[in-house]
Amino acid sequence: MCMVDLEKAPGARQQVGQGEPVRRSDAEGCLAVAIRIPVRIVVLVLVVPVRMVWDALVVAGRFLRDAVLRPVGRALAWLGRAVFVWPLVGLWRYVLVPLAKGVGWLGHVLLVVPAAWLYRWVLTPVGYALAWFFTRVGAVLAAIGRGLYAGLAWLGRYLAVVPAVWLYRWVLAPVGHALAWCGRQVARGVGLVVTGVGFVLYWTVRVLLVLPALAVWRWVLAPVGRFLAVVGREVADALGHAWRIAGHLSLVVGRFLGTLLRWTVAEPARWVYRSVLTPVGHAVRDTVLRPLAEAGRGARRAARQALASARHSVRQARADVRRMLFGEPAERKPVDRREPSAVEARTLGSSTTALTKD
Repeated sequence: MCMVDLEKAPGARQQVGQGEPVRRSDAEGCLAVAIRIPVRIVVLVLVVPVRMVWDALVVAGRFLRDAVLRPVGRALAWLGRAVFVWPLVGLWRYVLVPLAKGVGWLGHVLLVVPAAWLYRWVLTPVGYALAWFFTRVGAVLAAIGRGLYAGLAWLGRYLAVVPAVWLYRWVLAPVGHALAWCGRQVARGVGLVVTGVGFVLYWTVRVLLVLPALAVWRWVLAPVGRFLAVVGREVADALGHAWRIAGHLSLVVGRFLGTLLRWTVAEPARWVYRSVLTPVGHAVRDTVLRPLAEAGRGARRAARQALASARHSVRQARADVRRMLFGEPAERKPVDRREPSAVEARTLGSSTTALTKD
């Protein structure tokens, strides 16, 4: 029969400290080993459907986020900016800010400037005058107060302080010492009584409450707590292992479904597109669309040539009518655009100078 050992043995601690590997089953005891396998099997059976449902929900949520929520969010954000932000920005920039500047300038002109003038030319001289007056009056009142204080202090000393000192020294002090000695004796007696009663109550409470509670804690609650701690740790480890195994199973199922979808839908669709639709499209393009395009381009060229011929005929007829009505137009003389030579430049300069003198 194996003994339950919830703590590591001293030898195990020594081996761990020396760096030698210690198996977990040897360090934890047979209770943890006996609990671990059934708990992991039960937890795996319970967690696998949850993990697969969770992975399916994650995939659906990502699709919903990318296909629906993100475009809707962007549209709502743009609508919110167009409905709320831009009008508020325009209101702030073109209405409130100029209005606030105007109100600030008006307040400065109507309040700050008159207040500064009043403070500088009215309140400041009045304040200086009042300060000078109260300084002189305060000095006079201080001198009177010092005299009164000296007289009252002398009277208080000989009428109150000296009799009070004599009464404290020769009457109250002896009476107080006697009362203090009596109080100390009474307190000593009461302390002895309280000490005896406290000693009896201490041992009564210790025997009736503390020792039974300590025994229950040491022999009942601590072993149960260690057992529950081992069970809880094993359940947590089993949940972690089951969650990881369920993740691998969910990944395998997802890959299987993806492969099945690819071979049943994607590959046939790609084969149909590549082997059927593409040749049909090329044939339609070569036999129908390209001849139609060529015919359209030829008709467009013929129409363009017909229009050019019609425009040329109209221009010729208009030119003939103009010659019949107004005669031949005068020929334009060509303009010499070459630069003048040095001799021509000197001649032109001398002519300009003569004209200027005349």
